[in-house]
Amino acid sequence: MKKRLLIVDDEEDLCTILTKSLSTSGYDIATAPDGEKAIATINSKTFDVVLLDILMPKVSGIEVLKYINQHAPQTKVIILTGHASLKNAMEAKENGAKDFISKPYKLDDIQSTIERVLKE
Repeated sequence: MKKRLLIVDDEEDLCTILTKSLSTSGYDIATAPDGEKAIATINSKTFDVVLLDILMPKVSGIEVLKYINQHAPQTKVIILTGHASLKNAMEAKENGAKDFISKPYKLDDIQSTIERVLKE
């Protein structure tokens, strides 16, 4: 059975690139352009992994992460951000993120991180 992935990022091009790359690896992928849509999507489907940006309009990635921990604790979250800082990384880890990847990144790194997190 295909693993379900949700990509949450306000950068449409990034979502498109990740979707094309990861769908060839056999993942069933959905996307959300902001935290508000991410929460609605999480309420309608279950996901194995969420790739989550931190800084987004409407609802921040940290708020979405907290929501996932409360309402879908079986879902693993990997933070993707262009605003990497020790504070963001610590806050993400404290709220249950399994990993934290800084932009720009290599698609191979994303793939290997997802595979590793799914095995945990």
